[in-house]
Amino acid sequence: MLNKKFSPQRQSAFDARFEAQKIAFAPVVFQCVRFAWKRGMLQAIADAGGTGLTVEQLAAEGRWTPYVLKVVLETCLSAGVVYLEEGRYVLDKTGFVILTDPITQVNIDFNHDVCYQALFELEHTLDAEKPLGLKVFGDWPTLYQGLSQLPEPARTSWLAFDHYYSDTSFPEIMPDVFASAPRRLMDIGANTGKFSLAALAANERVVLHLVDLPGQLAVAEENLRRAGLRERASLHPTDLLDEGAALPGDMDLVWMSQFLSCFSERAIAGIFRRVAEALAPRGQVLVLDTFWDRQRYDIAAYCLINTSPYFNVMASGNSKVYESADYIRLAETAGLRLVTARDGIGYCHSLLRFEKAA
Repeated sequence: MLNKKFSPQRQSAFDARFEAQKIAFAPVVFQCVRFAWKRGMLQAIADAGGTGLTVEQLAAEGRWTPYVLKVVLETCLSAGVVYLEEGRYVLDKTGFVILTDPITQVNIDFNHDVCYQALFELEHTLDAEKPLGLKVFGDWPTLYQGLSQLPEPARTSWLAFDHYYSDTSFPEIMPDVFASAPRRLMDIGANTGKFSLAALAANERVVLHLVDLPGQLAVAEENLRRAGLRERASLHPTDLLDEGAALPGDMDLVWMSQFLSCFSERAIAGIFRRVAEALAPRGQVLVLDTFWDRQRYDIAAYCLINTSPYFNVMASGNSKVYESADYIRLAETAGLRLVTARDGIGYCHSLLRFEKAA
């Protein structure tokens, strides 16, 4: 494990106490800042530029009462989202980020629409290692059985979160995917088929084998059909939690992107074992994922570490954002060895390449 510390080296006791209060009131701050963003308060203040606006001027627009403005904007003030200059609220740098930064907006929507209510059950889900918070949306054993049936806006926010982190990486990794000239490529955890579509578009000779739960494959199939690529893909509805479920064999390359983090270590070991069995003699495995220990910047590590509770309370109950050493260790137990590791892909991805150990 890398040595990691998120607090300043010489933090005073007073500053540490202030940071502790930020944690204590974090749910309150989150909701007020989200309200100010979604309801247009921050934009109205931004439009006024450096002169800012008074509460009375904002209230004159008729969208908010003075009471609501004071409650919300005072919390935003305490969070550094806005600042006060001679009685006028002015947008601060953090507020500018909230208004303009896509990843911040995706993270806010994901945490509010998907995770917020479910996180009330975190204590119980950690005890049981089952996604008990998922009941706010439906009666499924894991999120993945119900993903295609998630109500709005949760489904849209989940897909935006998942795709934002992965889509920035796909164009960059295609040379890696086809470095070994694979003809038979298996996409495990195909989801809506975004990677498969990109791979089929990048190489006219490759044949894709998509593996996922039936609900996700139905969406992927429709997307393949719309792109005119359905005939070059085979669909394999499979529950990877079923340890007896075999995978199609003789694969030149097996691809897994942001997939293994959906499972417990025991399940990951079983998936790696079946993947190893599915490889052709010179086949390889590519794993694209977000490892918090391989991040260059603390901001990325922070986001990834704090995604793990989602996997507990909503997704599966026993999965998380892992360290890269966890995947490498589990792959080795399945008879695979690490060939290369490449970091700095997209927003926060690393690419691990495995082959069968000699």
